Amino acid sequence: MKSHASNHTPPSGDPAIQALVMRKVARRLIPFLALAYFLNYLDRTNIGFAKLTMSEDLGLTSTMYGLASGLFFIGYVFFEVPSNLAMHRFGARRWIARIMVSWGLVAALMAFVPNATWLYIARIALGIAEAGFFPGVILYLTWWFPRAMRVRLVGLFMLALPISQALGAPVSGAIVQYGHGFLGLEGWQVLFLAEGIPTMLLGVAAWFYLTDRPKQAAWLTHSERTWLDTTMTAEQTDDGDHGSVRKSLRDRRVWALGSVYFSLSFGLFALSFFLPTIVAGFAETFDTKFSIFETGLIVAVPYTIGAIAMLLWSRHSDRSRERVWHVAGAMILAGVTIPVALYMNSPLMAMAVISITAIGIFGAYPVFWYLPSSFLTGKGAAAGIALVNTIGACAGLMAPYLMGWLLDLTGSSRTGLTLVGVVMLIGAAILLSLRRQLQAAERPHDNPQTPNSHNNIPATH
Repeated sequence: MKSHASNHTPPSGDPAIQALVMRKVARRLIPFLALAYFLNYLDRTNIGFAKLTMSEDLGLTSTMYGLASGLFFIGYVFFEVPSNLAMHRFGARRWIARIMVSWGLVAALMAFVPNATWLYIARIALGIAEAGFFPGVILYLTWWFPRAMRVRLVGLFMLALPISQALGAPVSGAIVQYGHGFLGLEGWQVLFLAEGIPTMLLGVAAWFYLTDRPKQAAWLTHSERTWLDTTMTAEQTDDGDHGSVRKSLRDRRVWALGSVYFSLSFGLFALSFFLPTIVAGFAETFDTKFSIFETGLIVAVPYTIGAIAMLLWSRHSDRSRERVWHVAGAMILAGVTIPVALYMNSPLMAMAVISITAIGIFGAYPVFWYLPSSFLTGKGAAAGIALVNTIGACAGLMAPYLMGWLLDLTGSSRTGLTLVGVVMLIGAAILLSLRRQLQAAERPHDNPQTPNSHNNIPATH
């Protein structure tokens, strides 16, 4: 009877019950969405390991590989904003499930591309299929978590990004090396199949598992649903014009944040698509030799360190309630360190510097995504968040291609890494120029009555 009575306890005035509600929501949504993001980034970047044997089979130069990697973002860019608006209209459950099933199918079919032309086509199709997933999830989280606790929980979700590489790198390397000959396929073909099929299965599960809005959450009590729905509805309606699609797309802050995200993504994509190549290049630079599996283990190190940094830095941002310097400072760290990595005199020192770069890149990511949601709501948030991600996605087209072209041109990754560092420093400077505007936008929402993630919400893991 006591348990039944607790269902009618209004949580609005009890911080402990509010914390319980958010804990239930976090445990329900964050692990599932993080697993989906894990597969998302794995399917997007596993071409980096496939390249180690696929290039010879398909006749790819470094420039051609860079183009294939970047072409993913053509369809991705054009379909981002429409996809997020569609999710706002049709609901997250249907739309996220649709995205995952379609991108998983394309990712698996990449195993059967016969030449470079078909690889280009497949990468464009993969971008179209996947478009809207990441900004859609970021938007989805704004429907469930109040601003005061959002950075830490977004940080937990985004841990899937470095973990996908920390775990995915050795697994991908092992599949390419030891999967050769399975069902008569090359190792890179087995890789695409083995990492595409699970995405389709999880997409089917998303249809049944996800809940669109708090008021529909049968796994919460009536009073819990009411409090959360009231809280989130108030946040979504207190910003007036910032809920307008047109106002959002014309907001200079949105475009400026898109430029910052372009710079941050430029560093991430350069690292993701070319780190296996850089490690393989140690054979010539330092007279070392690693197998594909060993390369995967080495590549995993910076991502493991980056995952730890992401968790700790997002928590520190929530505690201090400071955002801009947490992003800009991390970007400066990455921009300064990445150009000097290949000037080290040993593989160990080179990977140590790259690990510091990973700390900067991954530390900045979850805190960055607090910034657009601090002044965008409703349909304006759907459009604005998608636009920021779209501008950032352009880096995915440019970074791999320029890195590949410079590698072919100079025979070394040093020039490309220098370019990455400069781009990231420019992004940090742009963000610092927005500091006052972003702080002014955030200040009205800094409500001390909202449950604080540091004080009330335990880690979901």
